[in-house]
Amino acid sequence: MNESQEQRTDSVEPLLKLVNVEKRFGNLLAVENLNLDIGSGDFVAIMGPSGCGKTTTLQMLAGLEQPTSGSIIRNGQSINDVPPWLRQMPLVWQSYALFPFLTVMDNVGFGLRNIDISKKERHRRSMSWLERLGIEDLKLRSPGTLSGGQAQRVALARALVLEPEVLLLDEPLSALDANMVVRMQSELAELQRDLGITFVYVTHNQSEAFAMANQMVIMDNGKIQQTGSPIDVYRTPKTRFVAEFVGTNNIIGGKIGSIDETGCSVETTLGKFISSNSSGALITVGQEIDLVVSADLMIVNKDTLDQRDNVISAHLVGESFVGNIVTLVLEGYGGLELKVQIQQRAFQDLNINVYDKVTLSYQPEDALIIPKAM
Repeated sequence: MNESQEQRTDSVEPLLKLVNVEKRFGNLLAVENLNLDIGSGDFVAIMGPSGCGKTTTLQMLAGLEQPTSGSIIRNGQSINDVPPWLRQMPLVWQSYALFPFLTVMDNVGFGLRNIDISKKERHRRSMSWLERLGIEDLKLRSPGTLSGGQAQRVALARALVLEPEVLLLDEPLSALDANMVVRMQSELAELQRDLGITFVYVTHNQSEAFAMANQMVIMDNGKIQQTGSPIDVYRTPKTRFVAEFVGTNNIIGGKIGSIDETGCSVETTLGKFISSNSSGALITVGQEIDLVVSADLMIVNKDTLDQRDNVISAHLVGESFVGNIVTLVLEGYGGLELKVQIQQRAFQDLNINVYDKVTLSYQPEDALIIPKAM
C-alpha cells in the first residue's frame, strides 16, 4: 500500500466511482457490473487480454461511450450525461491522433480554443508544456516528421495543457521501441507524481503497469477479477485467471488432504504438498483447489532431495534469458509444465542441460491456495 492510500480514510470520497456499470453492444455484454473506486492522485493501471473490456471502460470514463446501465460518478456527482469536452478528462490514444495539418504548437494548443482565454495565454501555456516535455524545438514541425517518442510527448502535452484533474491513457507506449518504452515509463511516472494528476492507464503490458501504477485492475470477460497494489496482485492472485495472467506462476491442481493450525496438505498427481494457506482461502478437506507457486519462489536442485513433501521430480526442457534472469521450463509427471526463474549465475552454477533430471521444491509459506470455481 502506498502513502497516498495509507493517508485515506473511509470518509474520503473517491475522485471517481464506477457503480454497477454495464455496457452492451447489441447482444454483446462488453462490461458487466463494474464497480471501481479511483482516488485523487492515483495511478491506476487496467490490464487484461484483448476484448476484456478495458478500453471500453476507459472510453466510458472519457464520455466517448455511454454506459448501458450504472453510474460514473465524479466528486459525488454523476457525469453520465456530461459530454466529453466538458469532462476535463482528456484521452491520450494509442495512435496519438495528432492532427496532420497542424504544427506541433497548434496541436498542443488545439483544446484551448474552446476555453475563454486570450491567444497570448494559449501560446504561453502551450510553450510551457512543450518546454516541460523537452520538445520546444519541434514547435513548427508537422506530426508526420516526428519520431514515435516525439509524437508521444506532443500527445501528452496536448492533453496536459488543459490542466486536467484526470488523464486517461490507452496503451500510449505500444508503438515505441523497447528502449524508448523503458525511458517513457520513467518519465510518465515522474510526471504523474510531480503533477498529482490521477492517471487511468490501459495496457496489456505487465512491465509497464508494475513499473508505474499504484493500483492494479485486472479484467477478463468484461468483469473485474482483482484490484489491489501491484505487489498484492503479483504475490496473492485471488483467482486462477489472475494467477495465469499476472507474473509467472506454477499452478498444480489437487485436493485438500488435511487441515491443521499450521496450514494444510494438498494431494496431487505430483505428490503431497504442504501449504501454510497464506492466501487465507476458505477450504475444507476433500475440496478441489489449485496450488500456486511463483516461478521465482521455486527452488531447483540438481541433486535428489531426501525430503517427502514439497518436492517435485522433473526434467529440463528449455530455458530463456531476459537480462540476468533465466526462466527454466521443466516437465513434471504427466507432462505438467513448470517454470523456475533464477539468476543467470545461479543457473551456470547448476550446470544442467536440456533433458537433465532435477528436483524442485518450495517453502510452505510461498504457496497459495485458490479454490476451484464451482
